[in-house]
Amino acid sequence: MIPLAIVLLLNAAFNAVVWPQFYKRVAKDPRARDENGKATPFLTVHVVLISIALVLALVSALLGIAAFTGAL
Repeated sequence: MIPLAIVLLLNAAFNAVVWPQFYKRVAKDPRARDENGKATPFLTVHVVLISIALVLALVSALLGIAAFTGAL
């Protein structure tokens, strides 16, 4: 169980570090907003993908903790 816990926690940490930084880049991209400042589908799609990745990171972290504590 320990190797599984380590992999899950590494996955969670990687996602928690990488995706917010990616969001900053996407938000600054000229394709993210139209001339009126409204969010474009480009921004919306990326926000949804990043949100899903962060939810999966949270699930990985919780499962990793559960694996370490023997709750699995």
